[in-house]
Amino acid sequence: MFEQFVAFVRELYRVQPEEFIPLHVPRFWGNEKKYVLDCIDSTFVSSVGEYVNRFERMMAEIAGTKYAVATVNGTNGLQVALRIAGVVPGDLVVTQPLTFIATCNAIRYQGADPLFVDVDESTLGLSAAKLESFFEEVTYLNNQGECIHQASGKRIAACVPMHTFGHPVEIDTIASICQKNQVPLIEDSAESLGSYYRNQHTGTFGLAGVFSFNGNKTVTCGGGGAIVTNDEVLAAKAKYLTTQAKVPHAWEYVHDEIGYNYRLPNINAALACAQLEQLPLFLSRKREVAESYGQYLTSLGQNFVREPEAAASNYWLNAILLRDREERESFLEYTNKSGVMTRPVWQLMHHLPMFKNCLREDVVVAEKLADRLVNIPSSVPEN
Repeated sequence: MFEQFVAFVRELYRVQPEEFIPLHVPRFWGNEKKYVLDCIDSTFVSSVGEYVNRFERMMAEIAGTKYAVATVNGTNGLQVALRIAGVVPGDLVVTQPLTFIATCNAIRYQGADPLFVDVDESTLGLSAAKLESFFEEVTYLNNQGECIHQASGKRIAACVPMHTFGHPVEIDTIASICQKNQVPLIEDSAESLGSYYRNQHTGTFGLAGVFSFNGNKTVTCGGGGAIVTNDEVLAAKAKYLTTQAKVPHAWEYVHDEIGYNYRLPNINAALACAQLEQLPLFLSRKREVAESYGQYLTSLGQNFVREPEAAASNYWLNAILLRDREERESFLEYTNKSGVMTRPVWQLMHHLPMFKNCLREDVVVAEKLADRLVNIPSSVPEN
């Protein structure tokens, strides 16, 4: 099967037998050079410029929200969203153990600790059923309406599900559970630009959603992030905090609280605008790749990870579920030695030294997935 798979990927991406196939590379087919050169000519290459404003308008339109705030990357955007949601040192933030480390790093930036609840195999993300059981069995609302973790006595200040590889979690149910327990919902939508759940874009079900535009994402500007929200106060606060908490004034520099230098530079925004113009094309081509993988791998009796029920995934990174860790290791070794890049899923967060002592529920599904899950080449094919 391994040899057949490598041959199929080479045919899919139309490359020579010895040519290396990366996991995911960007495609710059549109106005990228034009907009970047225009930005350079304008001399507005830092955090002020029309391309930043245009990027925010485009993101709000794509997500279907009233507001979008550009950030220097997705991790910092998530930190700012958590801060505005009220997360402070000593708090707990519910999230999933199967996620990229940025999710937990952002929580720690606020001085809080992640609390891990298991994932669903059907979505690879936070399990709505497990989340509901968690709140019912080990938390309570105090007299101030705060959700308290019984055993530790700590406040649960937020919930951060992550849409793994662009596949939406059961986010409508998760949103209802969070609302019932008075816990703010912040979606880590870093990987899910262009993904929908029940015809609603990810990142729009809670207080805010955060996207990433890192070099390996479906749309990239080298780095970059965006906070999307329908909350006018949150949007204004996010822009204020990400621009060093500067109070507007014609000439004076006035700052009245600790802020961050997290505003997306105009030159990166120029690149992002050109990329966003091509988002429909990228999504269409990536879906074609996923369908090809699905048909081929199914014919071999292999388990290809498909979009969940009621969801439309962007298929950012395609994935296959192998039988066990032994087969996973054999697959990784053969494909990478053959010039086809494949990668295991991230190490589970509670296995990392900085998060090993964090509270967690039973995470048996995440453990099983980590033994079997492998990402396979997912770039948009060349024209």
